[in-house]
Amino acid sequence: MKIGCPKEIKPQEFRVGLSPAAAAEAAGRGHQVLVQSGAGTGAGFTDEDYAAAGARIVPDAGSVFDEADLVIKVKEPQAAERKMLRKGQILFTYLHLAPDPDQTRDLLDSGVTAIAYETVTDARGGLPLLAPMSEVAGRLAPQVGSWALQKANGGRGVLMGGVPGVRPANVVIIGGGVVGAAAARVAVGMGANVTVMDRSVPRLSYLDDVFMGKLTTQFASAAATAELIRTADMVIGAVLIPGAAAPKLVTRNQLSTMPQGSVLVDVAIDQGGCFETSRATTHQDPIYEVDGVIHYCVANMPGAVARTSTQALGNVTMPHLLALADKGWRQAVTDDPHLRAGLSTHEGQLTSPPVGEALGLAAVTPDDLLAG
Repeated sequence: MKIGCPKEIKPQEFRVGLSPAAAAEAAGRGHQVLVQSGAGTGAGFTDEDYAAAGARIVPDAGSVFDEADLVIKVKEPQAAERKMLRKGQILFTYLHLAPDPDQTRDLLDSGVTAIAYETVTDARGGLPLLAPMSEVAGRLAPQVGSWALQKANGGRGVLMGGVPGVRPANVVIIGGGVVGAAAARVAVGMGANVTVMDRSVPRLSYLDDVFMGKLTTQFASAAATAELIRTADMVIGAVLIPGAAAPKLVTRNQLSTMPQGSVLVDVAIDQGGCFETSRATTHQDPIYEVDGVIHYCVANMPGAVARTSTQALGNVTMPHLLALADKGWRQAVTDDPHLRAGLSTHEGQLTSPPVGEALGLAAVTPDDLLAG
């Protein structure tokens, strides 16, 4: 099979979908690997690295999309890339379709077989292809939030760890999953006063045990959220409903109850954001202000640490990539129900019911598609 990896074109996206190590694995199995020149530069990989791994370097994205049977990326295909997709081709990348009707329509029109990293599952019910990027984004969230809290950036001018005689920042993390736990780890390490909210009491018990009393846990409810944000210097949104749009947990009206210059960091922005006033931003222009509250809503946070992120993502995507290349998409998803959960579109059919519900579109399950 011909595996193609184009250079990412989303603003300030420095990751790459295929590492030289993964290229070498695929080439070693007899697959042809095409990599666009410069695709790995942002992550510190040169064209020479890919050539040494057995890949063929091609000059532009058009060459990748024209030749490849399987296109592997990091971010959802941008409008220009979607025009190059075709029926019979496999697309393997993050999609985040629920808040993106334009992309969904284009993928359906193209006929491409699209498999979304973020909805591939594992035997424990986790999301293994999302987890490493969630870990990275979670660890980045307090870091970028503390930058936004600085007065020169519009924030309150509060130091995360305080100093002797001055209290530390109050940080509220909504969601205690992979993102929330990673954010808590860094925020606690920075010396902040951290509260993690979640609707799972077992998860809160786990966090309480792991952090040994260094943070506060709170069962998540609308009333508890409203109360905690009144004194929060930073609120990190870390909620996820697999494949679906994120719920709105802080409303526009509630911003007036928050301290002026406080910061919202919306890690759920890829799924539409969990704050009513969230809108996607970029690393070039990461923050904006609404009613005196600073919003950080960068849609590709892990792109800021592209080398770490590319290596972490490649570790978990490579086995699935090789399965798709070795077997073809139909046999691969038939053999692996966890990969099958990532199937999102095929030849004009939407195969993700949560996306269909979010966008008001007809959808079939991957199982129904295969049975049909």
